[in-house]
Order: sequence, then C-alpha cells, then structure tokens
Amino acid sequence: MSVFCFGQEIGKLNVDEHQYKSYFQYNPDFLNDNRYSELFPLTGILKRTNSVQVFSQFNNDTFRGIPPMFADSLPDLFGNIIFKQWIENSTQKFNHLSVLEQLSYVSNRGMGALEYYPAKETASITMVQLNEMVSLVEQILEQKEQTTLKALNHEALLTLFKIGSSAGGVRPKVLIAENKRTGQIIPGDISYSADFEHYLVKLGLSEEISFQREVVEYCYYLTLKEIGIHIMPSKLIDDKHFATQRFDRQHGEKKHVLTATGLTGWDFKQPDVSSYENLFDLAIFLKLPYAEIEELFKRMIFNVVFCNTDDHLKNHSFIYNSKSNQWNLAPAYDVTYALNPLINYTRISRALSINGKRMDIVWKDIEVFADNYTIKNPKQLVLDVQAGIDFCALKMKEYNIPTTIIHRIVNDFVILIP
Repeated sequence: MSVFCFGQEIGKLNVDEHQYKSYFQYNPDFLNDNRYSELFPLTGILKRTNSVQVFSQFNNDTFRGIPPMFADSLPDLFGNIIFKQWIENSTQKFNHLSVLEQLSYVSNRGMGALEYYPAKETASITMVQLNEMVSLVEQILEQKEQTTLKALNHEALLTLFKIGSSAGGVRPKVLIAENKRTGQIIPGDISYSADFEHYLVKLGLSEEISFQREVVEYCYYLTLKEIGIHIMPSKLIDDKHFATQRFDRQHGEKKHVLTATGLTGWDFKQPDVSSYENLFDLAIFLKLPYAEIEELFKRMIFNVVFCNTDDHLKNHSFIYNSKSNQWNLAPAYDVTYALNPLINYTRISRALSINGKRMDIVWKDIEVFADNYTIKNPKQLVLDVQAGIDFCALKMKEYNIPTTIIHRIVNDFVILIP
C-alpha cells in the first residue's frame, strides 16, 4: 500500500498477518527531497532510512499491527456502515477486515493529511480483497457525491449518517462541509475546498438520558473560549448536535495531524505511559514554544477542574506546519464532562496521571508539576481557569440542561486553590 502526503508518495506499507508483522519503506525520492524531514519525528518508531523497516511490537487493538502514525488514520471503532455493507455484500468469507482493507476505505478521505492507495506489488490475494473494497467505496462515493442538502439541520445530518462517515469514536459522528456562500451541505469526507467550512458533527441521537451530552460539550466549548484556551469555532445545530470546525481542513488545504499516541507509540489504553509528564516531555521534544507549553498546562488544569477525566493520549494532538517543517500544539478537542451525571461516583480516576496520581489531585501536585516544567506563575493560571466555573454553570442553565444534572456536574468540579 502506498502512503501519500501533500501529493507526494512517502513510502509503502505492507502487513503480513500470518507472521504478525508490518513493513514500511520510505520512497527514496521523499528522503532525498528532505523538504518534510519532520513529517514523522524521530521518536523511536520510524528511522529515516532507505531500508525496509519491520514492526512486530504493535499487535494490539490500538495499532492493529502497523506503525502508530498510520494507525492514527484508522476510525476509532469498527462500526462504520460502509464496512458492514462490504462484509454483507462480499463473496468472500472474512472474520474481520484487515488493516490494509480498512486503510483502503480511508484512502484520501481520512482525518489529517495522510492518504492510502493500494500498490501493485501487494500480494495477490490481498490485492483482490483491496480491489473489492475500492470498488465498493467508489459506489458509496458516487452516492455521496449526488447527495446535496439545502440546510444544516437534524434531517440533513441523519441522511449523511446513513450513507456512512470516516469519523470514528464512541459517539455517532458525521463529517460535513457547508458552502460559505450558499449554505449548501455535502458529505465532508469527499472534498476540502476553500469554498466550504468543514465540520465534525457529534450527533445528539440518544433519548436514553434526560439531557443532551452534545449540549454539555457546547457549554464546555464556550467556557474554553471564555478563559482563552484555543479551540476551533463550534456551534449547536437544532439545539442538540455539536458541530466543530476541523483543524485538519483549513483554507482549502489538508493539515498533517498526529495524536500523542500516533507520534510515540504510547498506547492510550495503557496506564504505565498515560501521564501528563509524558505529554509535556513530547511537547518539549517537538520544540514547542513556551506559549504552547503554557497553553497545554492550562488545558491540563481545565481537565482537572472541570472533571474531563477522558483526557487520554489520543485526545491530545499536534499539527505539522509544512512550510516551516515544525510541529505545534493542535487546538483542544473532545473536552467535556466525561462521566454519566446520573450515576453517583465515589472515586473518579483520570486517564492521564499528574505527579503519579490519577485521583484526588490537589494544588501541591500541580505546584510540583509546574516547578518541574518551569511554568511561570502557575497559581494565577489555575485561578484563571477556575474563574470559568460560574460561567460554565450559567451556560448550562441557559441551554436548558436540567438543574439536577447541572448540580451533579458542578459538584464534581475540583477547586485547586480556594
């Protein structure tokens, strides 16, 4: 399989599922060009060499056997409608889709800027399967390209969701593109024109609970903006769907984005590597300016104060500047109250540890952390974040979150400095 970025072949990726190994080889022209030398930082995974590189250490549910920077392109959950349709229509009998088949579906429509195309030298039996997948994708895309909607509303989002999306995750999502001039809506994974605003929309479809999670996330978004944390412009659709502009599609260009997991191979499900210390060490390794280190510190504080416990390594990303050949901190995303407020929790454990702790974080832990990473005036930064508590509660009230739910959520907020 050929891997492309910015219109250039980066190299070739292959998988031997019988031996549980994957292989990657850089295109020599890409290495010799040296224009995007920091596209994959030297974090101990890929080496900048012409030789074939062999990987056998990534055989788990997170990486599916392939190097983490490519696994980052896979949808988070095996639940896409298009996959189910392909299996149901296939003349072959498959227990599951191979990782190459899944990347063939992603093709040039995935998140970020990496693109994947079947290569002629792929093993013949795999090639037959990939060709079958590509044929089905072409049929689905033809259906998508004929789908245009006049307005961005609940009915339009359901229509797009029914024909599949490349967005992954636990909650149902759809990618859409909205024409800046006419308001016309098209599926968001088939075009990245500057004429459109590109959104990832989290659908508020569940009626099992007494409030909309997407509305709570919108109130968190408003709070992040209020206290000066960088997050993409977002909006509510029909008072229940949370739409956020994509930072990997800007000004008609694809942006190369990798999560902390994709950059390092740290499995976001493994506690032993899941710490804010690791995240900050990565940011320093990528030579982020101090202003972005401070921004990352404020995000950590926000996640503690506002009980966003699902702040794992795939929920922190970095974005590559192709012109300067440097990395920066990507805007914040997936920041919300991550628990079920209808359940009483006695102990709340965080995805990322701070000062070796996943619960009962106190000011002393933050003080030690700030000292280790030379954060200037950390006490004031904490107070700036805490100043958003009343604002967040007010917004939840304004957007008709039930009072009992607001009380339960706010009760879980953490006051680090009284």
